[in-house]
Amino acid sequence: MDTLLCDELVQEIFNRLPPPSTAAVSLVCKRWRRLLRSSTTSLSLHFPPPYNPTTITSFSTFLTHHPYLSSLSLAGGAAEDPLLAVASSCPNLRRLRFLGTPITPSSLHTLSGYCTHLSSIAISISRPLSFNNWLPYFTSLKSLSIFITNSYTETNNNNSEVKDSIFDHMGLSLESLSLCGILPGDYELSFLWNNCKKIKKLQFKSCESVGDYSSFSSFLKSLKDLQELELRTCRSIVDLILLKLSETCVSIESLLIYDGGSREGLLQFINRSKCRLKRLDVRLPLDLNNAHMLALSENLNFSGLACLRLQSCCLVTGEGLRSLGRTIANGLDELSLINCDVVERESGLLTSLGQILKRLRKLDLSYNHTLLDKELVSMLASCNNLVELKLRGCNRLTKTTLSSLVRSCKQLQFLDIMYCSRIEVEAVEWFLLNSPPLRRMEVEQSKLSEGAMKRASSKFIEIVS
Repeated sequence: MDTLLCDELVQEIFNRLPPPSTAAVSLVCKRWRRLLRSSTTSLSLHFPPPYNPTTITSFSTFLTHHPYLSSLSLAGGAAEDPLLAVASSCPNLRRLRFLGTPITPSSLHTLSGYCTHLSSIAISISRPLSFNNWLPYFTSLKSLSIFITNSYTETNNNNSEVKDSIFDHMGLSLESLSLCGILPGDYELSFLWNNCKKIKKLQFKSCESVGDYSSFSSFLKSLKDLQELELRTCRSIVDLILLKLSETCVSIESLLIYDGGSREGLLQFINRSKCRLKRLDVRLPLDLNNAHMLALSENLNFSGLACLRLQSCCLVTGEGLRSLGRTIANGLDELSLINCDVVERESGLLTSLGQILKRLRKLDLSYNHTLLDKELVSMLASCNNLVELKLRGCNRLTKTTLSSLVRSCKQLQFLDIMYCSRIEVEAVEWFLLNSPPLRRMEVEQSKLSEGAMKRASSKFIEIVS
């Protein structure tokens, strides 16, 4: 039977297999192992120490058996030896994620000489920071993620600042930049601020500073094509970034702010911004309130919001949500109210939101622990266009909710009911039997009966436990 299938057909079959199956495939025969390797374009590996010439040579040989490898994620490293093995063995690599030990500039320079097609890199580096002696040599690079790992020392920093300042205005082609761990005194980042003028996606994570304020301000003013901005746990710099961008940038379509900023800073951005936001994702337990909701509804630039995600925003009330809902009802496609106690605190809120937002296609009410069936059912009666619903951690919901889904949401394709403790085995099996459009469900393995698994298999429903 094996000889009846040509190599191309076997490889196509392998490409359609779920990842856990690949290990078993490689053990069937030498031909299958060879075809699997030659058809593999992405690998995620854990390669722990100890490292010696034998293990590094074996690792390099393993990589050369995957000639079409374009994406590699490597973890577990405590030295740069594995990276050098990657450099010499993967000439076609496009994406690399290496977050073990910090990588030195010399090793990155070596990597740039071998992997000339790299378009995406995620790496850890240490202080003193330096970019000019490696970053410009990745000529195909479009996406860069940097995790800064060690503490700042003033002496090393000053030396690097002088070195990098010589190479200003080189004009890098980066379109996505993600930085984690910036501290006051990281002036070497001026090299990035001076040379990255084409950024479309900008991310800051756990950053206390932006380095040199002057060059950073000029950097923000130059971002004419910025489309996505993410600020995670960056309280000390959020207001600065939002204020500058509200004055100069009109292209932002997606904004995410988690655990940072101030009420006043965010309110100023909303009032002043000329961006036509399509996606707003906010997790600000003590900083977001009704004033922001009302400001969003009054700024006509935000009337085209297609996705609104609020997490743990305990100061927002039903009045603010209804006001904003009326403004964005025609375009809103996705709504998330995750762990927002207003859902549980104000009876009838979900009913009114359902009547206002009848065009919703995606709804996430996860971790509203006291959400009751009657509140949700009354909303679902109006949301007939839902294709995706997430109710993870809503542990007071019962089979009544599933019955309502079958009646009202006849287009539903994805359902997450993980950790809904009152939805039992029989209810899950009944729902799988009575929901024809369903394509994916997330639920605990313990709630899947043999009948439910057979039904899911026969209907090609993906079950995630």
